[in-house]
Amino acid sequence: MRTLLVTHPVFAEHDTGPRHPERPARLEAAVAGARAGASSLIKLEAPEIDMETLATVHEPSYIEAIEQFCLAGGGALDPDTLAVSASWEAAKRAAGAGHVAVEYLSAGRADVAFLAVRPPGHHAESARAMGFCLFNNIAVTAQELITKGLRVAIVDWDVHHGNGTQSTFEASPDLLYVSFHQHPFYPGTGSMSDVGVGEGLGTTVNFPFPAGTAGDVYRRAMTEVVHPMLREFAPDWILISAGYDAHVDDPLAGLRLVPADYAEMAGGLAPLVSESRILFFLEGGYNLEAIERSVAATLKGVEGRPVGDARPSLESPTLAHQVVDELAARIAKFS
Repeated sequence: MRTLLVTHPVFAEHDTGPRHPERPARLEAAVAGARAGASSLIKLEAPEIDMETLATVHEPSYIEAIEQFCLAGGGALDPDTLAVSASWEAAKRAAGAGHVAVEYLSAGRADVAFLAVRPPGHHAESARAMGFCLFNNIAVTAQELITKGLRVAIVDWDVHHGNGTQSTFEASPDLLYVSFHQHPFYPGTGSMSDVGVGEGLGTTVNFPFPAGTAGDVYRRAMTEVVHPMLREFAPDWILISAGYDAHVDDPLAGLRLVPADYAEMAGGLAPLVSESRILFFLEGGYNLEAIERSVAATLKGVEGRPVGDARPSLESPTLAHQVVDELAARIAKFS
């Protein structure tokens, strides 16, 4: 299986400071993981997004404000989200990475794509930077596909809820958004009661898991709820917000996944979409070893290859299983 790796040197120049968890070394770990996990790797540089495409997700005034902020030297957009001059180019290329990946896979030149980009994206709203994110990379790609008349599913397994992605598509009948996240936790969104609005009713699915949730519950959620929904929705593309901060060793969160869990999730999603129609976008994850091993496991999982991780999947508290039970009952009302 041929894996397309999309990245760019400028991502390392998005300097968030010496003590910031979203640091350039994360990208090095992700790239190392892709090299270790892919049986065949093709590497491309991420292009800059064109402004017209970016404006399908973000307000033009916001885009201009980010440009001016970065080119003036940057600073803090909020207490967590920092930028420097190079962040403008980095953000444009992070948002443009999905476009070239879609083109490459559509042409049959690769079988799966991993986008090692930064800044990450799933918290960015139409006119607000937050949670380390400037532009919503995955949303830009999804909107571009929807504009072409295609149906898209986004599965977000970052430990934080993708508030920006949900708000972008909650009224769209052409995008199914599924999020697994710790709750209560930043950014405080992602309730089970969020199921979409208007024509998008039933196309938003949130699994707000308590701290301590592990791979056994993620597997239940996938096989009992998400896989049946995906089969019914029949997406043309599956895009994954691949954050690795739900790993048991991550310093910023309290979920307990191990690399084999990411492999199983990726392996279960791949057969639910046509060949060469699955993209992974790097989001969070702040333990470098965990990122490297989990990215490698993700790509091995897509290929159906053994992970060989010595750490077994862990067991979850009863409350986490109850989240899956309640979600299954809620979703049944829309089927």
